[in-house]
Parts: sequence; structure tokens; C-alpha cells
Amino acid sequence: MILEDNILNDKMTDETNAVNEKCEREDDFMTEETPEDVEKNSIDEQKCSSVEDKVVEEKVESGKFKFMKGDSKKESQKVKIEELKEQLAVLNDKYLRLVAEFDNYRRRTAKERLELICTASEDVIKGFLPVLDDCERALQLLEDADVSDAAKEGTELIYSKLLSYLKSKGVSSMDAKGKEFDTDYHEAIAQFPAEDKKLKNKVIDVAQQGYTLNGKVIRFAKVVIGI
Repeated sequence: MILEDNILNDKMTDETNAVNEKCEREDDFMTEETPEDVEKNSIDEQKCSSVEDKVVEEKVESGKFKFMKGDSKKESQKVKIEELKEQLAVLNDKYLRLVAEFDNYRRRTAKERLELICTASEDVIKGFLPVLDDCERALQLLEDADVSDAAKEGTELIYSKLLSYLKSKGVSSMDAKGKEFDTDYHEAIAQFPAEDKKLKNKVIDVAQQGYTLNGKVIRFAKVVIGI
């Protein structure tokens, strides 16, 4: 048993020595370089160095490009935000104008509807005005004529009932005599010299009574003004 172990150890030692000798020969072979090999190795080292420098430069340039690209992206985002703000301001202005226009339209239509309701019977009321004028003339004639009191009372009753009905519908007569001439309510049919300077450009006589319906003139007062 001991003999076998010694044989095995000797064999392993021989193999180890053989490997070491082979490695030494290889080292000697590798260390023995010719001038051409040295020059070639130097050129290879320079190429490797230049390649490494180029790689480093490319990495640096790539980093700068990425940095510049990031800045450009931020700038484009800022510009886009400003454009969106401007668009929002324009749309908001249009919305406010539209709301204001609609509110004005709503008020105008409501006013027109109210005026239409208030003056819907304007044509019918205008038809009663000549009858009212005739009643007034009849009363004046009855005052001057020698007639019975019953005729006067009957005419006054008809006149008062008609006038009360028209007033209930919003009709009111104009008090024009002695007032300043106003083209919004008066229609001048004649001019006469005024006896008093205070009556200049004022109504000195009323030829036909004027009326309004809920504040709207339905018949202008025909007047004589002083000059």
C-alpha cells in the first residue's frame, strides 16, 4: 500500500515538473520579441488608446446631446403651455361675450313681450278715441244749448263710463296746455304770437287731446304753440 502511494506521488511530481517546464518555454518564447513585434505592439496600443479616447468622446458628446435634448424638450413644453394659455384666454373671452349677448337678448325679448302684452289692445283702444272726442264735443254743446238736465246727465254718464273703461285698460290723457312743447308728445298744427313772453315755445291751445297707453303714445296731442 505504501509502495503504491509512493509511485503515485512520483508520477504526480513528474507531471507537475513537465507542466512547469512547458510554461517556462512558453514564457521564454513570448519574451523573445523582435523589433517588428515591438513596433506592431506599439501601433496596436496606440490604436487601442485612440479607440478608447474616441469612445470616451462619444460618451461625452452623447451626454451633452441628451442634456441639450432635455433642455429643448422643456422649452417646447413651455411654449406649448403658453399657447394653451392664450387659447384658453381667447375661448374664455368668447364665452363671456356670448353670455353677455344672450343676457341682453333675454332682457330685450322680455321687455318686448311685456310691451306687447301691455299694448296688445292698442288698435281697439284707438278705435274708441274718436267716440271719446265726440262725447266731449257733445258735452260742450249741451252746456251752451238750452236742453234738459236729463240729456246732459245721460251724455255725461256715457262719457264717464267710456272714460273709466279706457283708464282701466291703461289709457290716460295728456295734460298739454301751458306745458313746454315736446315733440315726443305734441304735434304742432299752428303757431300764434304769445301775449306773454313766458308762453313762448309753449302750448297755448289744444286742438285735439292726446292719449297714452301704459306710457306709450297712441295719439299725439295736436296743439297750438306760442312764438
